[in-house]
Amino acid sequence: MTLTKLIAKHLREVHFGVNWTWSNVRDQLKDVTWQQATTKVYDLNTIVALVYHMNYYVVAHLKVMHGGPLDAKDIYSFDHPPINSEEDWDNMRNKILDDAETLATMIEQLPETKLWETFVEEKYGTNYRNFQGIIEHTHYHLGQIAIVKKILMQEAK
Repeated sequence: MTLTKLIAKHLREVHFGVNWTWSNVRDQLKDVTWQQATTKVYDLNTIVALVYHMNYYVVAHLKVMHGGPLDAKDIYSFDHPPINSEEDWDNMRNKILDDAETLATMIEQLPETKLWETFVEEKYGTNYRNFQGIIEHTHYHLGQIAIVKKILMQEAK
């Protein structure tokens, strides 16, 4: 298995399952209602804000891989669209999973030598560093989502 295929596999696993942690985005979100996703718990981010934030960087990388500029700004990475219905929430969940699959497909098709090239500018490091960063970032926020979800479920009892 090439390194690009392995990275793509890990990206899929954190989004769709069968990873080392046995936690993944799809399963964590499948039983979360739009009301729960938008409920503020203490001073933590909402689930919808965390989901949007995780996907913000996936979308930024997709744009670059399609030949566009890197115009993502951290300051906007939590500025999610309004979620006012189950349909809005379903659309967001579907989009993040579709975006993850698109990125994984693009990564696995890259020649391995591309991994060691600079991602846009030197300050961002290599493509490899950024792909691994997306996976690590997703695991990190997935843990936060799991905690917020547990709190919401406890409060609902």
